[in-house]
Amino acid sequence: MLIRLLGKDTAPQQLKRGLDETTAQLRGVAHRVANASTPGAGGFGDALAQAGGGAEAGAPGGPDGVPTLEDEMIALADEQLRFEAASRMLQKVYQQVRSAVGGQ
Repeated sequence: MLIRLLGKDTAPQQLKRGLDETTAQLRGVAHRVANASTPGAGGFGDALAQAGGGAEAGAPGGPDGVPTLEDEMIALADEQLRFEAASRMLQKVYQQVRSAVGGQ
């Protein structure tokens, strides 16, 4: 029964995968921000080059299409909100499991 509650394709596992993905995104943004002014060290320009080159019309970024510090900070705040929401949802799911099993 617990396998169905905590198995591979259940809400807790999906939330855990979401937390892992968000953590990876947070690390990427933090790395780009930390190396923003270091040429060739994985800053904004390097991230853009790896993503496929130039920016599209209307895409965020500076005049040359390179993401700005402001763009990265917005991405960081967005990922932090996603992480917090997923972690709270995971706490609620585990609380429900504990209640269903009989613990408090």
